[in-house]
Amino acid sequence: MSSWRDRINQFSGRTRYVVCRVFLHLAGDQVAPLLGVLNQAALTADEAEGDMQALGEELVTVCQTLLQSEVYWRSAANEGDAFWDEGEAGNFVNELFTDSAQRYLSQPDLGAAASQTTDPLVVPITRNIIVMLTVAYEGEVPELEADLSNMDDLKTGFKALVNLHYQNSLRAVQIHFSPAQLGDELTSDQILVNFPELIPL
Repeated sequence: MSSWRDRINQFSGRTRYVVCRVFLHLAGDQVAPLLGVLNQAALTADEAEGDMQALGEELVTVCQTLLQSEVYWRSAANEGDAFWDEGEAGNFVNELFTDSAQRYLSQPDLGAAASQTTDPLVVPITRNIIVMLTVAYEGEVPELEADLSNMDDLKTGFKALVNLHYQNSLRAVQIHFSPAQLGDELTSDQILVNFPELIPL
């Protein structure tokens, strides 16, 4: 996967940065409880204010939860790029953040989550959840720099994300998901319109 330019930069001792985003669509009658894990991760990430240790721990929790929820996996996609300039990598992280945040119902209201008093008996329960994980890391991880649109490679990819935290290689972590809170619904038609890159697993 290394290009001629990659090899030249390796010889010159420059640091390689990779930015990647993984999409996963989960569907089923029991996927709604995942929103609790995802909202807790979002709340912790908001409070962490850039602390990579805390962000990495939340990424681990989310990845492990997704691996335990394999029976609900329906479709996936991934994208990314490698950079030899930290500023360019940072710009791409910001670009992906903006895109993920603008996806359908992907912005949780962290202030309202704690004070919500809606009767749980009348809250509609979504059967679809899209999780978007964006990371930036130093080095080379072939498991994440490949097509992850099949079950085995996707499982390997999530495990690689976990390892990045323990190897202290993470430089940025973003966790987005749609719908962002209990009571919002994400229909199959909305998935087709707002997440066209997804490939059935």
